Order: sequence, then structure tokens, then C-alpha cells
Amino acid sequence: MRFDLGLTGSIGMGKSTTAALFADRGCAVWDADAAVHELYKSKAKGADAIFALCPDAVTSDGVDRQRLKAAIAENPALLPQIEAVIHPLVAEHRAEFRATATADIRVFDIPLLFEKGSEAEFDAVACVSAPAHLQRERVLARPNMTDQNLEMILAKQMPNAKKAARSDYVIDTTSHATAEADVDRIIADIKDRLSHA
Repeated sequence: MRFDLGLTGSIGMGKSTTAALFADRGCAVWDADAAVHELYKSKAKGADAIFALCPDAVTSDGVDRQRLKAAIAENPALLPQIEAVIHPLVAEHRAEFRATATADIRVFDIPLLFEKGSEAEFDAVACVSAPAHLQRERVLARPNMTDQNLEMILAKQMPNAKKAARSDYVIDTTSHATAEADVDRIIADIKDRLSHA
């Protein structure tokens, strides 16, 4: 018996750190962003698909994300075309992980889980959450991040309060200690559910 947990949350809420806590505790973790990075490598299926749509965004190293961003900014119609070819490849990558990961608890780190309507694919969903001021502070500390960029990203994401309300579990990432405590509580609850399944 396996348990598939969707892990989501808005930018700067501590999702990557939380995914690492699950991994440290023996859970298998699939990361949507890492999957895209892999697909964008030189000669990978994703890079070939992007090359067909936007050759200028692909170099000998694979997809150049900055060039791709610039191309999308210039021609917004490109984005749905890119999503149409990349999303099925990401889904294929996820299915492969599902078929091979043997841990009892498998965690799927997906930033836009609710936005893409994927929640039904999981046994439960956990949302990472922190106060808005802390989120802003974390995101603006990233290289090349501006207030304007942050607002654009947030505009594409479901408000965090709404994500938390729709989730089975909420992980408080205000501090490392609160995140650890919540991850431990969730794992204990899932193990209990598995033992009674």
C-alpha cells in the first residue's frame, strides 16, 4: 500500500525546504520544477519540443530560460503552445516516478497543483504556508527578483489562503522547527492511515 501526497504552495512559502524534510524522513519526492529542468537539458525531449516552437531559446546546453522568457514576453501566444508540449512530457516523467518509486509515502512537489486541477490524482494534499511579509522577504532576497516580478508571479497563482483551505494538511513554514513538527505530524498521520487501510 502506497500513499501519494501532493505538496503545493505559493512562491517563497518554503516548498523546496519542506520537500527536503520529507525526503530526509525516507519519503520518495518528485519535483515538478526539477523535472522541467531535466526536460530542458540539451537533446532532451523538452528541449527538442521548445526548439520546434522557438529555436532562438535553445543553445547547445539546452533551453535558455532567460531567452525563453524574453520570447514569451514578446509573443504571449507562445506560452500556451509551450505548455501544450511540455505538460504531457512532465506528466510522463511523473508517471515514470510513480511506477518506480517504492517508498510507502510518495510526495509530489507541484507549485501549480490546484491551478492545474491535479488534486484528484493524490490521496491527500499538503500546502506550505507562511505570513505574507515573510513570503515577500524570502522572494525578494532571490537574485534578479523585483517587486514587479513577484506581483506577476502571484497574479498567476491561487491565493495562498485559498490553497490552504482546499488542502488536507497545512505546513507552517514560519520557521524550520514549525515545518519539521508539521511534517512529522503528517507522516505519523499517513502511516496511521496506511496501517488501517
